Amino acid sequence: MMSRRHVLALAVLAPAVNGSFGALAPARAGETRPFTDAAFEAAQTSGKPILIAVSAPWCPICRTQKPILAKLSAEPRFRDLQIFDIDFDSQKDLLRRLNVRMQSTLIAYKGATEVGRSVGETQPEWIEGLVEKTL
Repeated sequence: MMSRRHVLALAVLAPAVNGSFGALAPARAGETRPFTDAAFEAAQTSGKPILIAVSAPWCPICRTQKPILAKLSAEPRFRDLQIFDIDFDSQKDLLRRLNVRMQSTLIAYKGATEVGRSVGETQPEWIEGLVEKTL
């Protein structure tokens, strides 16, 4: 029989094992997280550099962009970069709001201001140039 202490311990540990704490915790720099209005607005208000990546699991260009973005976000100069992912197939309302017509779209923000956009880019140095605009 489980004691109340065991039940509480499981309740605390289960989300950590499943990775659910990420949804509650603020985005860490360089970490890609799903787009939410609240998290995006908080990043904009704080003046953080922001990159929105519109992707689809079936998109080869998106798969090429992900490791490039991961490598860039690991660099010290991009330590404050917040990366938000929007799913091209399921978040059509966001796509309309942001005027996005294709997957593999990257949108750079410096605080609340959009400073650049790219579609279908896979050249690391060009993606780096876009991300530098957020600083």
